[in-house]
Amino acid sequence: MLLDKPISNIENLIPQKAPFVMVDTLLGFSCENIISSFKIIETNIFYKNQTLSEVGLIENMAQTVALHTGYDYFLKGEPTPMGYIGSIKEIQILMLPQLDEVIITEVRILQEFMGVTLVEITISNTKKKKIASCTMKTVMAT
Repeated sequence: MLLDKPISNIENLIPQKAPFVMVDTLLGFSCENIISSFKIIETNIFYKNQTLSEVGLIENMAQTVALHTGYDYFLKGEPTPMGYIGSIKEIQILMLPQLDEVIITEVRILQEFMGVTLVEITISNTKKKKIASCTMKTVMAT
């Protein structure tokens, strides 16, 4: 599942563009899972009051799902598709990451059908302390 070498050049693997990018490294990938990381920097558009906001965490979750799809399409030699958040359930935000903290986002694919993906997502810090989690449904644009 973990890649031999993390991929930090992910700009072409997700549809989002700077300054709206909330993932910076692909750490692991399989058909059922993905792991990304993201360093909190002061210039991030969701950095407020010395932390990454709740919206930034949710966007990181969604972009990690998009990274899974984008990397899968990259491996097939196809362009990265656009997608949208369909729903978010059971969200828990236990803490907000601070400046220079690196967060690790793990996504487990529960179900994929006709462009709709249901996933479980957990964000933790590098000390493996849980930061946030949710169940999310994403929809691929047609």
